[in-house]
Amino acid sequence: MRILIATGGTGGHIYPALALADAARSRYEDCEILFVGNKNRMESKEIPQHGYRFIGLEASGLSGNILNKLKALGQMSTSYVKALKIVKDFKPDIAIGFGGYVSAPVMMAAHTRKVKTMLHEQNSIVGKANKLCMKFADAIVICYEKCFDECDRSKTRLLGNPRASIVKKHPFDQEYYNSLNLDPSKPLLLVVMGSLGSTSVNEAMIQALPEIDSKNQILFVCGRGNYETVSKAMKRDNIKVVEYVDQLAILEKVDCIICRAGATTAAEITAFGIPSILIPSPYVANNHQFYNASVLVEKKCAFMIEEKDLNANTLFEKVSRILKNERLKNEMKKNARAAGFPNASDDMLDWIEELVR
Repeated sequence: MRILIATGGTGGHIYPALALADAARSRYEDCEILFVGNKNRMESKEIPQHGYRFIGLEASGLSGNILNKLKALGQMSTSYVKALKIVKDFKPDIAIGFGGYVSAPVMMAAHTRKVKTMLHEQNSIVGKANKLCMKFADAIVICYEKCFDECDRSKTRLLGNPRASIVKKHPFDQEYYNSLNLDPSKPLLLVVMGSLGSTSVNEAMIQALPEIDSKNQILFVCGRGNYETVSKAMKRDNIKVVEYVDQLAILEKVDCIICRAGATTAAEITAFGIPSILIPSPYVANNHQFYNASVLVEKKCAFMIEEKDLNANTLFEKVSRILKNERLKNEMKKNARAAGFPNASDDMLDWIEELVR
């Protein structure tokens, strides 16, 4: 099996692609995988570090003034020509696009070369690159039913995010859990806003978290550069402040999580069935995180607080509702698991086999 994967720009596009690649490499002994992405974005370092061959192209969004748009169109045209050669030389059985502008010229080139193509949409609103390519795609994989409204149902399947498959198989690390000085007899609230954290969210946490019943323990991941300020403000023994946490190693023991609503995050928390309080980032394209969070709220496995409405009172009220109500917490866990797709990678590979045959 020869698989060409186009992805880039953000972790939300890259990590699901890597998860599928890992699953394919495990399933097929003779599997050859080639990644194509932006030569100057995070995928140019992240993907080779995972042991995969990578070719970089140049691409940018069709936004801003007319000069920026003309530049983007010129890059897409140049990348399309280069992608035609990549496809011709690699001779893939299938090409899979995981989004990001760089995926569009690659998917177009694969279609031109009569290679089967599959798109994967991680968010509840279809991204611009996938919209450009969906008309000629042979298969479209989505993670939210809402996307059926924008996709051709005859070639679209709701299979979920491959990241969920990797996450669910990740073993709980008791030694790492112990190193965080956590008490296994107490419910655990995990608060994490990404590697850099969020100043506005941290301020609300400083006000709200000390008010939570001390019967619960709180692991507050404040982000790089915020540790000194936040740790000084948190004086209670049941609140542990760290800059970073390997959350996959401890998610199995998390009773509730406060986090963003990116595609990868949503896949992780539903795979584990974790009740969540989602604070969507207002700084992402097309307000994707708000719509992702809205779907999980509709499925009754999450609460949402928009950042503009975030304060100590709104945060404390939502956290208390979950942690003080065992019945509600268990119901949210059940609903979260029902919203997850722990077999996403295998289901996508099964469909790829159908297409290639």
